[in-house]
Amino acid sequence: MLDLKFNPTYIEAGCDEAGRGCLAGPVFAAAVILPDDFSNELLNDSKQLSARQRDKLRYIIESEAAAWAVASLDNHKIDEINILNASIASMHLALDQLTLRPQYIIVDGNRFKPYRNIPHSCIVKGDGKYMSIAAASILAKTHRDEYMEKLDKEFPMYNWKQNKGYPTQEHRDKIKEFGITDFHRRSFNLTDPQLKLNFD
Repeated sequence: MLDLKFNPTYIEAGCDEAGRGCLAGPVFAAAVILPDDFSNELLNDSKQLSARQRDKLRYIIESEAAAWAVASLDNHKIDEINILNASIASMHLALDQLTLRPQYIIVDGNRFKPYRNIPHSCIVKGDGKYMSIAAASILAKTHRDEYMEKLDKEFPMYNWKQNKGYPTQEHRDKIKEFGITDFHRRSFNLTDPQLKLNFD
């Protein structure tokens, strides 16, 4: 059972991102504020759940959260400012959209930048410890997966509906075969290190 809050005395927003390690597509982030009486036995780190469970929880979270928001930054911005900065910036964008102002922020992982002088804590594996971070991980993951599935219809050769842009061997092989799209992250190692491609 996950803990509801890191600091029970504050209105607390949990933040997490999805797509940080992908070769293509945006990074998505979510911020979620759950009500004090929220409880759900299924809620856990999105990586521990099936796609069907995540979709079910997405509906519950979006219906029952006190406030929630999802934001993203595209691959061009990732290439410009690097994936760590893009992940943090997308979390800030999600926090900007919350209809309820948090008094405390908890973030999955160990890196974050201060947001509007609101105190925060970084929690390694926080998506498996606190409900609001787990909820944020689910929203970020499901919204990103939905985006990549739509993009797959335009670029079916990369099988993004299945791999969601992550660096599977199939994805790398398809990049060798078909080259890159405008949605690939040029600053990432897109193929095997020994193979050089001309992306210009």
